[in-house]
Amino acid sequence: MQNLDAIADRIHQSFEARNAARDHLLAQSRTLTRCCANAIRAVHRGENSLAEQNLAEAGALANAIRSTAAEYPDLYYAGYSQDALKEFAEASITYALLNDRPLPAPEELGLEYAAYLQGLAEAVGELRRRCLDALLKGNSHEAQRLMELMEDIYAILVTMDYPDVITGGLRRLTDIARGVTERTRGDLALSLRQENLEQSLRRLEERLQQ
Repeated sequence: MQNLDAIADRIHQSFEARNAARDHLLAQSRTLTRCCANAIRAVHRGENSLAEQNLAEAGALANAIRSTAAEYPDLYYAGYSQDALKEFAEASITYALLNDRPLPAPEELGLEYAAYLQGLAEAVGELRRRCLDALLKGNSHEAQRLMELMEDIYAILVTMDYPDVITGGLRRLTDIARGVTERTRGDLALSLRQENLEQSLRRLEERLQQ
């Protein structure tokens, strides 16, 4: 028992260091999530320069999270860190797809596959938002492009039929993406039919006037 105090001191030091790392990761994760939300908001507004600034800051924070958690893998794989990295994937993917740019790879973003796929699934909702905006503006070509992207993403997600412990709960996000895609397909079909009807009526009116 003579060495109990020394053992307790080492444990205290270890726990203090771990707790400090946890607090630091929580703060970094919250900041990363906020940067990603700002990036998505900016790209929807057409403020690409601001979106790029937020994504650059988000990328630096993602690297910092990996660096902070290097000594504590259990903290890195805790929910808050992975959720924030998923948001980074979503923001990066959304920025690329809405601007018709090449899709960033998980290796390029420094993300593990599970977090990347989760972000890809959630990006479907952002594509729907832009698709509906395009329909409201009468840009059916852009709406169809986005619809095709949504279908392509879902077609890939549905092949990732692995246990949730591997994919981080991807199955639930895939089901949500399917619902979002199906609703958007219905909205697009209705809008295109209405557009065709309006064009037919205009042509008929022009012939009658002649």
